[in-house]
Amino acid sequence: MTDKSKLGFYLLLMPLMLWLITLIVLPHIGLFMVSISEKIGVREYETGLGNYAVFFNEPLYWRTFARTAFMSIFTTILTLVLGFPVAYYIAKLTRGRTKTTLFLMCLIPFWVSELVRTFGWMILLRETGVLSNFLQYTGVIGGPVEFLYNDGAIMVGLVYTSILFMIVPLVTTLDSLDDSLIEAGYDLGGTGYSIMREIVIPHAMPGIVSGCIVVFMLSLGNYLTPILLGGKDSLWFTGLIYTQFITRFNWELGSAFGFLLLALSSTIVFLGLKLSRQSLTETMGR
Repeated sequence: MTDKSKLGFYLLLMPLMLWLITLIVLPHIGLFMVSISEKIGVREYETGLGNYAVFFNEPLYWRTFARTAFMSIFTTILTLVLGFPVAYYIAKLTRGRTKTTLFLMCLIPFWVSELVRTFGWMILLRETGVLSNFLQYTGVIGGPVEFLYNDGAIMVGLVYTSILFMIVPLVTTLDSLDDSLIEAGYDLGGTGYSIMREIVIPHAMPGIVSGCIVVFMLSLGNYLTPILLGGKDSLWFTGLIYTQFITRFNWELGSAFGFLLLALSSTIVFLGLKLSRQSLTETMGR
């Protein structure tokens, strides 16, 4: 690479590096410094890990932390189970205008904000909502039923909010699978299950991992959907972070909670890559 080429490369890279450093690296460094600051008086602080100790000493905090992690993982699995058949149908069983139409139908709900979509689910699931009235009309239930403010409603909202981010990488990956490989599998006596296990899923693994990472991160860091669909008593870790920052003005503890959430997401993503035997470069390349 010549000197001019190197200069051009660095000039092109500079906006990206400036964006990463200014909006990601420096804020995280500042947040970490706040998280290890302990207030000992009026405008007097000392450095320590007391804020992290508060988390481990208070059962409500670490139980909410564990609950958020479990439900985010379950959301990711459920989104994969629902999204994979849709992605496979769009990528391998449709052609031309039909494929474009189906893919566009997956995108249309995301043309409106997450807030509007969440309020839509609230209208459907509330006691006087569409679902309760329909079940009463058909005689399935004898009176109004509240489908909101429970874990099921939260799961529905999280899956609906993030399923597009599972379908898109899966469609992209499956679309690159040569149809002749599937045909050869059938010619050699393979069943639908064996072809899916031996050909389709291994080829789609980078897209599966990529989609799972994005969906998990979105679910873990979601604040709006769990609070609105789960109610004010919903135990979601981002709600605790919001409370520490906005309600209690305890930025030190809120910062510690934020870093614990970051550590959790990084650990689970790392374990997921190891279990799937995928590298981050291969996965993000999809």
